[in-house]
Amino acid sequence: MGLVSKDDGWRIPDWLWKRMEPLLPPSPPHPLGCHRPRVPNRDAIDAIFLVLRTGMQWNALNATGICSSSSAHRRFQEWERAGVFHEFWRQGLLEYDEVVGIDWDWLAADGAMTKAPLGGPKTGPNPTDRAKKGRNDRCSPRVRASRSGSRTRAPTATIRSS
Repeated sequence: MGLVSKDDGWRIPDWLWKRMEPLLPPSPPHPLGCHRPRVPNRDAIDAIFLVLRTGMQWNALNATGICSSSSAHRRFQEWERAGVFHEFWRQGLLEYDEVVGIDWDWLAADGAMTKAPLGGPKTGPNPTDRAKKGRNDRCSPRVRASRSGSRTRAPTATIRSS
């Protein structure tokens, strides 16, 4: 038994589950025909929404006892590919529009399709060298002096001793 042993307010209410369940795709058959029974859809959706609502890590689900983190994440990916969450969102908007009403005359959108205003020739694709021209101390064939002023260097695998 995990930490969540009763309805603690984080689970999907029965009235909402009755509306969500028909939107879920049928379970895919197991390729071998035999396997452990799938986690019930209700437990999977409770676990998924617990992660989404709290921001907790998927692996933390194992301590809750709702279902394993791997089962919940696998189901999340399966349902995301099937468009289940998009359909939940769409149905929610339609319901809200019926009950409260969405003022479609007043909408706002935000986005940017331009370059950053402070970007310029200094910036490049590589954050370490910024695609600058010129010599790099690390790649220079000249012998570098150390900070202490000593010009002797111990031989390494990349330096030939003569």
